[in-house]
Amino acid sequence: MLSSLPKDIVILVSSENAVTERRISPSWTLSTLKSKLEPITGIPPFAQQLSYQLHDSSPAQPVNVSNEDGVHVSELGWEAGAKLVVADTRPPSLRENYTDTSQVEKYEMPHEDYAKLSDSVLAWKKRNQLGRFDPTQATAEEHRQEKIEKEVEERGIQVGKRCIVGEIADGRRGEVAYVGLVEKIPQGGVWVGVKLDEPTGKNNGSIDGVKFFEAGSNHGTFVRPNRVTVGDFPPKSLDDDDLLEEI
Repeated sequence: MLSSLPKDIVILVSSENAVTERRISPSWTLSTLKSKLEPITGIPPFAQQLSYQLHDSSPAQPVNVSNEDGVHVSELGWEAGAKLVVADTRPPSLRENYTDTSQVEKYEMPHEDYAKLSDSVLAWKKRNQLGRFDPTQATAEEHRQEKIEKEVEERGIQVGKRCIVGEIADGRRGEVAYVGLVEKIPQGGVWVGVKLDEPTGKNNGSIDGVKFFEAGSNHGTFVRPNRVTVGDFPPKSLDDDDLLEEI
């Protein structure tokens, strides 16, 4: 009689997608059990191959019955603490990959909603005046910008002037084409855009699609003022090349 069946037993359900303890009712038929295992393992009942393992050291025994609707768990002799291994008999190409999160659409909270939270890292930084909310840091940043701007003035860096980027002896020659802020570069402050004579730069005068000056491919670069020396540095000619040889 089903009314005299023992209480539920707790067994370990193991599959390629999950390992979890579950409470199993001895009154369930095998087909009922498989239907309840589907949301746990992600394997549909028709593709489930069950194996029962009493102890870790004992071999797993396949659970094969001819009439799954007529066999109850109580008839299988399962004990609490045992392991039920659920294998997927489908070809790998037909199985859902529940461990690959690369295709999962991720929720991103709008910045304005995040700013309203009282228990966020941002709110904590505001309360403790850390990072960009530190008033002393803002002052230090202002001093840094003033120093860069002063360096631009002292070095006489102006758009249209010839210059060398790097060491005078072996630096890259070119022409100052831009002086100012470049919002697309994470480090703020004043940058000097140089149109190089040779294609030894990193861009064409554009950063992330924003054009700051005209230059050929790889003829543009952005550097800090302390790397720029202005002066009478005409483009190099063949006579300037000490290594020129006739071959």
